[in-house]
Amino acid sequence: MSLLATIVATLTAVIWAYLALARGSFWRIKNSKPDARDNAGFPGVVVAVVPARNEAEVIGPAITSLLNQRVAVPVLLVDDESTDGTADVARRAAEKAGKADALIVIQSKPLPAGWTGKVWSMHQGIEYAHARAFNPAWLLLTDADVLHGPETVANLGVIASHGDYDLVSFMVKLQCESLPEKLLIPAFVYFFFMLYPPAWIRHPRRSAAGAAGGCMLVRAETLERAGGLAAIRSAVIDDCSLARLLKQHGGKLSLELTDQSQSLRRYETFSDVEHMVSRTAFNQLKHSSLLLLCTIAGMVVAYIVWEVPSAVITLLNGPINFPPAATERITCRAGCPGAGTNSVPPVTGHLGDLVTGVVRSGDRLIVSYIPASRFWTLQLIDGGLFLVIAAAALGTAVWLLHRRTT
Repeated sequence: MSLLATIVATLTAVIWAYLALARGSFWRIKNSKPDARDNAGFPGVVVAVVPARNEAEVIGPAITSLLNQRVAVPVLLVDDESTDGTADVARRAAEKAGKADALIVIQSKPLPAGWTGKVWSMHQGIEYAHARAFNPAWLLLTDADVLHGPETVANLGVIASHGDYDLVSFMVKLQCESLPEKLLIPAFVYFFFMLYPPAWIRHPRRSAAGAAGGCMLVRAETLERAGGLAAIRSAVIDDCSLARLLKQHGGKLSLELTDQSQSLRRYETFSDVEHMVSRTAFNQLKHSSLLLLCTIAGMVVAYIVWEVPSAVITLLNGPINFPPAATERITCRAGCPGAGTNSVPPVTGHLGDLVTGVVRSGDRLIVSYIPASRFWTLQLIDGGLFLVIAAAALGTAVWLLHRRTT
């Protein structure tokens, strides 16, 4: 048992040392707060492309937020065969904002073989922007359920110009109101940044490439040079696939965290979150059950094994790890159960007592032992304190993540 505990403890320590010291300090990421007033070096037209399919409940506020940006942004809404009146809701929102001319609704063409729906919709929007002489220098690729702050585009532009980036994306503030959201969304954000450390993504010599698809500013020239969205036509995780494509063609990337824009998407049930994660994360594992099992095993070792089993192992070891506190002597005369033998439980009467010596003396059997009851109290206190500390550490981590994502 002690060997197994040592191996588990060593493995866990190595994992946490790696995450804390050698994973790009992903856990230190903070909200990006650039000075949006400094938009020098951000020339050219920015065109927003919004793919949408049955988003009538959220499209109105999303379109209004884009039309009300401090930096003028024409909006191309690509309606992917919606049946709930998404396009009509968007038009009414634009009219109410007094900017009906800044919204163009494009009806999506049938999905070609080999394309995923979202990528195909964005591709049509980009093609339209180039064909209609918008001549965009930048493309804002954003989801239909994201409510943008008025400085979002300007902030993206400041980051892009100062860092000479070709792709800047914001992980927007996610909804965290329902119980499933409170329990799972902070963990989802944590693991996202663990898989895609922003410092590694910015580093030109590292292969790490990632982006948050809800809000991406892309340099149009770089995207065209990389082959456009046709190069990732079958991608399910379009944002990270796009980031990887651009970096492979020499593009510079930046992934930031923001609280100025937020998702309007609600996850009311655990199955809603499960669907969102499985649709993306399992695809990232190439739909391999073996990779999934290995991932789960690694997470168990890193995030569970270090808390509970260490205390359990301590309890199962019993009093072996503690020095004797006292020694009692029992004399069992001839005829007593166990007399003349080395059978200890009948002599002491308690399972788990630690025998330190057995001496025969005529018709007597003298047994020196340590009653287990004297040590289990200490063991329980020790194990309980360990669990309290572990629970406090876990609770603090969840609280900090909750603050950063809400």
